[in-house]
Amino acid sequence: MSYLLDIHKKNRKITTLVENRTTYNTDYAELNIFETHSYAEKVSLTFQFPIIASMLTGKKIMHIDGFEAFDFFPGESVVMPANKEMIIDFPIATKNDPTQCLALGIDAFKINEVVEKFNQHVAIENKNNQWNLDETSSHLINNTDVNHLIKRLTYTFTNNNKSKDVLVDLMIQELIVRLLQTKAKSLIISNENNAFSDTRIGTVIKFIKENLTNKDISVDVLAKKAHMSSSHFHKQFKNTLGISPIDYINSEKIKFSKKLIKQYRNFRMAEIAFKAGFNNTSYFNRQFKKMEMMTPQQFKKSVHS
Repeated sequence: MSYLLDIHKKNRKITTLVENRTTYNTDYAELNIFETHSYAEKVSLTFQFPIIASMLTGKKIMHIDGFEAFDFFPGESVVMPANKEMIIDFPIATKNDPTQCLALGIDAFKINEVVEKFNQHVAIENKNNQWNLDETSSHLINNTDVNHLIKRLTYTFTNNNKSKDVLVDLMIQELIVRLLQTKAKSLIISNENNAFSDTRIGTVIKFIKENLTNKDISVDVLAKKAHMSSSHFHKQFKNTLGISPIDYINSEKIKFSKKLIKQYRNFRMAEIAFKAGFNNTSYFNRQFKKMEMMTPQQFKKSVHS
């Protein structure tokens, strides 16, 4: 991400060594880039509008109500409602190696506009409530879609472009949809108190979890469980969760394979792949590396060394 800040560094002014703030504005959003050049503790930060904060460089320790204190690294984001306080520690910030973070604020009117459109296309049957970005905070780790959008938004905000407002508006809409999909995925998959058990997508998620190692799970089988055509089911699943049915199944199988690798250090990878529901070891290896950014053997070495 650091290369995206080249133009920003040429124009910004440093007036404080802790949370030096530079703001870029468009019609419905503002991008704040914070830079801290020295060790600091218990720095309070609150915004009057909903924000998504993403780490660029360095490390923070975040204290947010509802969470245990956690380390905050590049590639991670937190979504915060308006007027929610963050208490921040900067354990490794220095003059030559500052900790940098951005906070993207979005107008509540724009959020509500996109949420309404999203709910028109993604309905949870038998439910009176609809998806929204409510008063809860969330911590996003390795969310590729969100990270990609944050990079594009940072570049567009900090570079003068005649179409800047239009481009930012389109990306903001996509970002809100991605965040809604992330929330929907989390709620449906966790399904606390069986809140979504009587919905079609909820029924399918439950079926996948109960039959994860079944090598015959297919989109056609899942569509029948949801009482939809295969094409409509695929579209509804992906629109709601932001991921295709097959990619979701593979991600759950990879999670299960990681548990097996940790538990059975003497198992060969072919055995792990088979027990996790993969017919093909090569396919298992490709999916594992795609999702974990390392091979199964590398993961095994990291947990057993």
